Amino acid sequence: MAAAWTVVLVTLVLGLAVAGPVPTSKPTTTGKGCHIGRFKSLSPQELASFKKARDALEESLKLKNWSCSSPVFPRNWDLRLLQVRERPVALEAELALTLKVLEAAAGPALEDVLDQPLHTLHHILSQLQACIQPQPTAGPRPRGRLHHWLHRLQEAPKKESPGCLEASVTFNLFRLLTRDLKCVADGDLCLRTSTHPEST
Repeated sequence: MAAAWTVVLVTLVLGLAVAGPVPTSKPTTTGKGCHIGRFKSLSPQELASFKKARDALEESLKLKNWSCSSPVFPRNWDLRLLQVRERPVALEAELALTLKVLEAAAGPALEDVLDQPLHTLHHILSQLQACIQPQPTAGPRPRGRLHHWLHRLQEAPKKESPGCLEASVTFNLFRLLTRDLKCVADGDLCLRTSTHPEST
């Protein structure tokens, strides 16, 4: 009889293990394969490589005639204004645009100085994507501040010149690395700011 109960209990335990945890609507910032928390602060060597890249980009921009019809990044771009679950999505868009623009700028003169920063940004993006749950394709699309921000970043390459995009990404680089990335890595510990009227 005891042996029979043991078989039943083992079967139940295995069944629960296969079923796994009940899905939730929260971002999987602590789930298996999600290690974004390691980017609360970059190493001094990584920051030094980004500073060197930024300085080289700023120097190259002096030789270019660039102007922007409107700010690529919204004036109120601050991930603390978003819900915690929205922040990784905003950061993903910010990283994707940054990578696209820097890869286009990495010509012969900047290839060596941008190589390590681009590698680091690709690594951060891959870790971030492991933390974002796929959104359902059906149903109404989200509105509000996040929607406006994502739309602006998506449209920027179509509306702005390469010089404008390069300048915007260059000037935004350390905000991305030291504020936005840290906010997502901190999760619930990155406290929301007081709300403001919606703005693009």
